[in-house]
Amino acid sequence: MKSQTARAPRFGRITTATAAFASAALLLSGCAASADSGATEGAEGDDPIGVTLIVKTEANPFFVAMQEGAEAAAEEAGVELTFAAGSEDGDEASQITAIENAIARGDEGILIALNGPGVNSAIERARDAGLYVIALDTAPDPADVVDITFATDNRRAGNLIGSWAAAQLDGEKAVIALLDVFDDRIVSVDYNRDQGFLEGMGIDVADPNLNGDEAPTGTYSGGDYEIVGNEATGGAEDGGRAAMETLLSKNPDINIVYTINEPAAFGAYQALEAAGREDDALIVSVDGGCAGVEYVSDGIIDATAQQYPVDMARLGVEAIVELVETGEAPEVTDGLDFFDTGVALVTDDPVDGVESIDTAEASELCWG
Repeated sequence: MKSQTARAPRFGRITTATAAFASAALLLSGCAASADSGATEGAEGDDPIGVTLIVKTEANPFFVAMQEGAEAAAEEAGVELTFAAGSEDGDEASQITAIENAIARGDEGILIALNGPGVNSAIERARDAGLYVIALDTAPDPADVVDITFATDNRRAGNLIGSWAAAQLDGEKAVIALLDVFDDRIVSVDYNRDQGFLEGMGIDVADPNLNGDEAPTGTYSGGDYEIVGNEATGGAEDGGRAAMETLLSKNPDINIVYTINEPAAFGAYQALEAAGREDDALIVSVDGGCAGVEYVSDGIIDATAQQYPVDMARLGVEAIVELVETGEAPEVTDGLDFFDTGVALVTDDPVDGVESIDTAEASELCWG
């Protein structure tokens, strides 16, 4: 194990950055990052900086892209990168084990896309042991459980697809299916996208940090709405298909389908297609991976909010290096408790008042 006394001392959990992050995107690399003769070293110059990247699951292309981005950034910086993942979205136990392994290995830092609040205590143990911990994609609750989070503004992502969907309806009654990640736990990425979507539609969400407590009927910005229900998908294709089948059995007239991500959206499309309803419902989602952009181009998904996992990973690696060398972390985005890595609405059917990019532009920015 590397001696923790060899690290640069901590100067506080989050302080103002003095070095700017590079903005140019790095080329993706499928090779595992390792130390070399030009490696960034610890405070005594004897070991490269060790960082563990822990993602939610290897099954989602979003996290594959995040891993590739981290590998490229680690190779550039000479960081020794270890990779770990949950067995599925929501698997907290595997992430806790990976954190404990990082502590035992003597890593200087951890980058983690949290699978849930059950991981918080392990993160606190890592920080108590002297590791810097940065969240990617999903901000923890509370935010100061980690040194900083690099993530999409998921509320804005949901708001964009909700505003677009409301405009597309042009006053028609909205019969809404909500395909979330979980129904047995509360996770910020889940409620921010779901509730942001409803807010974009102009619907009163009651508790903005809780899915499913809004009135099942009422008015949105263009007319009347009915929420058929919320179903969990696990963020997976088969989950999306099963969730959509369940909601169609309750009301076959669904014409708006919100989905937590593009794998779930594709599953929902399969269920609609099997029911002969694929041309009767708008599907909106969040991710903006290359497959998802192609789904939009092909009319399988009608609009998606594109996020940038490669940037999250790159910035995370750079921040760990900066923290180890100086004890300083970048500032969060104004008005937020995390660093916003950006989001853009992707559709080939734009509407007035909702900023968007088309699939041609999105394909130049996509991942996976």
